Amino acid sequence: MVTVDPEVAAAYREAWERWQAQLATLHEVFLDGAPLDPPRLKGLLNREARAKDAYDAARLRLLGIPAPPPSN
Repeated sequence: MVTVDPEVAAAYREAWERWQAQLATLHEVFLDGAPLDPPRLKGLLNREARAKDAYDAARLRLLGIPAPPPSN
């Protein structure tokens, strides 16, 4: 049986939920045709990207994989 630190699990779930919320909004715009002006679209894309990055980091932590060094 796999045991996970409750704080790590909670951080993972929160990151997953935040990313899914941003992704759902992104899908509304791109797949369902919801209107969005260009500045708000740019903000949405940035929020989704940051939420995905946070999810990826939380997932690696959950799996016990060290995060790769930041690429600049």
